[in-house]
Amino acid sequence: MDNQTIIKFFIFPVLAYLLGSIPFGLLIGKARGLDVRTAGSGNIGATNVGRLLGRRWGYICFLLDVAKGLIPVVLINLYLRRCGSLAADAGLPPTAQWALLAAGTAAILGHMFSLYLRFHGGKGVATSLGTVLAVWPYFTLTAPLTLVVWIAVWGRWRYVSLASITAALAFPVGFVLLIWRIDNWRFVSLWPLFSFSCLMAALVILRHRANIIRLLAGTENQPSKS
Repeated sequence: MDNQTIIKFFIFPVLAYLLGSIPFGLLIGKARGLDVRTAGSGNIGATNVGRLLGRRWGYICFLLDVAKGLIPVVLINLYLRRCGSLAADAGLPPTAQWALLAAGTAAILGHMFSLYLRFHGGKGVATSLGTVLAVWPYFTLTAPLTLVVWIAVWGRWRYVSLASITAALAFPVGFVLLIWRIDNWRFVSLWPLFSFSCLMAALVILRHRANIIRLLAGTENQPSKS
């Protein structure tokens, strides 16, 4: 195994996981004199932070959680271009796709199962958004379609959890639709990204299983915990 392979598939994912594990919501709450795990929904995500501390802190938490997914993918993209594994005017070869996705997945798992919180954490929506925004152009162009779904569902029912679950389901569907509509996108060469989109959706939905139970029972708070 050469040094580049070790850097791409071990060092970057480990660093991404450590970054993703930083519980910004908890740190913001502690700085304001509140442990967000013991109030509201008990979640460390932006929705609970915003509910407990105000919208401004919720937005700050959201942006920081997005950055946890965005930064590792951007950095490994730059590394791939610098070492010649990715040409500026070329698409994403499968090896580059796997390298980007390894870093992004590690960051998401860090947020969901934080090393610093004994492998507890948030639900991964914001960190997943940061990851997909950084995978240009494929996921970057898919994200707005998913955002439209999120806004539509939230606007109709005012449940953040339902909007997040629906958007997670819509993401791989939107990606396939773009593959179908854009001439130079081919599923045969982009299947690693599609596989990731399905995995990401499954993880987000799994982390919302308690919300799903409450939604089905009609006991979910409005706006919901996410």
